[in-house]
Amino acid sequence: MKRSFGIAGLIALFVLVLTACGGNGNNTPANGAANAAETATAAPAATAEASPAAAEAGTRTIEYLGEQYTVPASAERIVITGAMEAMEDALVLDVHPVGAITFSGEFPERFAAITDKAESIGEKTEPNFETILKLKPDVILGTTKFKPEVVEQLKKIAPLIQVSHIASNWEANLNLMAELTGKQEQAAAEIAKYQAALESAKAELGEKLKDQKVVAVRIRAGQMFIFPAAVFVNPILYNDLGLSVPAEVEAAKAQEGISVEQLASMNPDILFIQFAADENAETATALEDLQSNPIIQKINAMKNKKTFVNVIDPLSEGGPAWSRIHFLQAAVEQLNK
Repeated sequence: MKRSFGIAGLIALFVLVLTACGGNGNNTPANGAANAAETATAAPAATAEASPAAAEAGTRTIEYLGEQYTVPASAERIVITGAMEAMEDALVLDVHPVGAITFSGEFPERFAAITDKAESIGEKTEPNFETILKLKPDVILGTTKFKPEVVEQLKKIAPLIQVSHIASNWEANLNLMAELTGKQEQAAAEIAKYQAALESAKAELGEKLKDQKVVAVRIRAGQMFIFPAAVFVNPILYNDLGLSVPAEVEAAKAQEGISVEQLASMNPDILFIQFAADENAETATALEDLQSNPIIQKINAMKNKKTFVNVIDPLSEGGPAWSRIHFLQAAVEQLNK
């Protein structure tokens, strides 16, 4: 299906009030563990104008995950909203968007290298339409988790491509960013580098992890969560590295909260924990409480000092290119000890 977008012309943006997503911190990584973004900041009626680059250069058609999109021939002004996958891909390819996602009003430190010229276009689930409009983007990279109402509003501003939140699409996502910005060779090199590192990791680890139960959990709002085998960092562990999938992970249909007793019953030999302060603002001691819990202290991973906390930035999605590259490296370093 071919999608064409009008860039210039009078656009009436109606006030849109959406209700923010709630419950158990379900704004999880854009890798399938998150709910749809449900809150947006409305923009007043305004006129959208194409950026100078787009106006002069014409358009081109690109293909992404089986669909065709008409975008400016020169996509110099990119806005990223909702799609943390696109933020990570921009970091890998050194792409500097003109508008990007903030957390609690600020850009996370790990994105400092690419947000030097960016304006905040709102939080992950709260795109600010008025700000995006004023930035005159050539292309908007949104998320497949946006509700239809948000999608329609964004399409009125500029060509919109919804970046997949499915972890297995990480290469397609990286190549999309590369095609938009003319960095195809760099993307191909990064993918090849990851594959080479993966083969090396398999050779290094060899039989070390045979029969070992490896589990990754994320603490959000004081609650522990596990994820399906194809979500979060799990594809790296179970698909790329070929580790055995624990029955509890195999059975998970989505992000699932687990209790201390349930984790103890799983009794992992190796445990990766991700804990971000921004996701635990009201439960700041949750990680410390977990580690000091006498029940948890009896599991194999704790007894054998095989519990690893935040081996990569705790706000990492897990599935996209940046997460994969850095988690693989960090995990191998820890697992080789």
